[in-house]
This record gives sequence, C-alpha cells and structure tokens, in this order.
Amino acid sequence: MRLASVEVIPYALPFKEPYVTARGRLEQREMALLRLRSDDGLVGLGEAVPLSLRGGVTLTQVVAELERLAKRDEVNEETLGSRAMGLSAPARCAALTALLDLRGRRATGEGGDVPVEARSEPVECNATLVAGEPAAVAADAERWASEGFSTFKLKLGVGDDAGQVRAARQALGPEARIRVDANAAWDVETARRRLNEIEQFDVELAEQPVATLEEAAQVSGSTSIPLAGDESIESRDDAIRAVKLGACKLAGLKLSKVGGPEDAIAIAEVLPSFVSSALDGPVGIAAAAQVAETLDQTALGVHHFAHGLATQRLFAATVASVECELRDGMLYPPGGPGLGVELDEKALQAHRL
Repeated sequence: MRLASVEVIPYALPFKEPYVTARGRLEQREMALLRLRSDDGLVGLGEAVPLSLRGGVTLTQVVAELERLAKRDEVNEETLGSRAMGLSAPARCAALTALLDLRGRRATGEGGDVPVEARSEPVECNATLVAGEPAAVAADAERWASEGFSTFKLKLGVGDDAGQVRAARQALGPEARIRVDANAAWDVETARRRLNEIEQFDVELAEQPVATLEEAAQVSGSTSIPLAGDESIESRDDAIRAVKLGACKLAGLKLSKVGGPEDAIAIAEVLPSFVSSALDGPVGIAAAAQVAETLDQTALGVHHFAHGLATQRLFAATVASVECELRDGMLYPPGGPGLGVELDEKALQAHRL
C-alpha cells in the first residue's frame, strides 16, 4: 500500500521533577513522532526516543534519518520497512512501530470495534524512583505504593546506595519487591561491594551494575541477586553472548534501544525479559505494552513480573487524547485499533521542538 505522507515531528515532554540517574539529569525528554498516512486514509504512529544520557545518536540525527525516508519518491509500506533496517535503533523503532500500528488499524478497521478476544490485557508495572537522599527516596516510594504499586525500581550509583535501599525497604515493608538499577555506574569491585551491602534487603534484581557483559560475568558469581542486562544487551546476538558468559539471568528491553517490537521479542526468545520504558511518550509506551503482553515469563518463576512502563507518571504533560492509563500499579492499553493511541494536535504543537 502506497503511503500518502510521512511526517516527522520532534517534540519534548517536561518532567514533573528532574529525572536523576547515575548517567545524568534530565528536565525534559526529547523524542520524535513518526506519522504515516496511507492512501486508504489510515494513520500509523511510531516513536523514536534517542537515549541521550547514554551517548547514542542524537535527536537531530534521528530526525534527519526519518526525514530522508519521507523525502524519497513513491514510498510505500514495503519499501519503508526495508529501508528502515538500515537506520539507527531509535529511528528503526519509530518506522517499524508506525507500520505495525498502521497494519493493526487496517486489520481491525479504523473506528471499528475491537473484538473482545483481541483486546489488550493490563500490564503490571514497577514504580521508578529517581536517585536522591534516602529519606526522599522513601517518601517517593510511599507515594507510589499509595497508588497501588508493589514493585519498586531504585536508581543507584548516585550518593548513598545502601542507604536508599534500606530506606525504601523500611518504608515499604517486607512484601514489596525492590529492584535496583546502577546504569553501569560501578566497576567490578564496586559492584561486588554494593551488591553485598544490599543483599540483606531482599533485592529482586540488579540491572546493569557494570558496563559490559564480560564485567557482569565477573560480578554474577559473587552475589545472590540476579543480574539483568540493559545497556549491554541491544540485540539477539548480545543475548546469546550473555547466556554463554553467564553474565545475567534477565534482559531489560527498551524498544528504542533494540530497534523495535520484533527485535525485542527476538531477544526475549533467548533470555527471560521484561520491558522497560526509555522514558517514552504515549506511542512508545503503547507499543511496549503490547510487547510485554507477548512475553513468556514462566522462566522467571513468577506469574506476573512487573515491567518498567509506568513512566508516564513522571511527565507533567502528554501529547495524546487517548493513551495507556495507569491504575493501581497496572497499565491499561487503549481499546482502539492498532496501538489505540490518538493524538491531541494542540498539545503536540505546543510541545513541538
């Protein structure tokens, strides 16, 4: 099917409070929306979220990649999909997600009812606590808990790591699940030491404690806390290598990091996985929620393993009139066709870069 238009819209969403991790501080999240319009009048939405704190491609580069797609003559769905394979991971994610959304809308019928059996189920989510003083982290955890969350991810690598975990555990009690994420801030010896300090607090997993899979393999044998790879696992080949090295037991999947929904699922076929937000906007969160629903988590030994997709709570604004909803620690995908997201055009223009 020929595409009538390909539109690239860079925009930014402000955070309610600065987002602080071991990698830096963000006041807003910059991203690019991709909107495809087909000759049959349907719209498909995709989103690219450059991982700016990780030193990857910039928003300017991603927008340029997507605009080059839009400028080519006679762009259709098939050629756009094949051309997308040569793009950076965030740009590829936007293109392939938009195609999936477009095809999903066509299969259901734009504006038509979604069959009951095809409607998405809610996804259990973890709270995301930004790094800070232990008392502030504990207070933040209590606020999330009051909204129905039972799994809490603490950002470590900044300040008093053990103190933050201790404070959260004391505030939340023994039933809460606590996981930590150092964003590769530690070297091997520091990771061993920090993980040893927090083992007593019954930590569910430690995400990306060190930079590489080789370093993670050195750490994994010295702690009872399961390790999860994030920055170090960007492809199926990375996941295979992680298994061979014994580096980690899980993978955290961000769609813009790995290149889209299909690449995320390919990694999960190798290594038990959970889906995390790259601080996505409403389109990225809806796509990630659909991926989360497909994953077989029986290998994790739990019926429901929380995903890191509650980050829309961190933003002070949105560009959607219809999007996923957070209720009682669960993410409810929109009920419409495709991803189900509908844009608020005035809000999108207000936040356009």
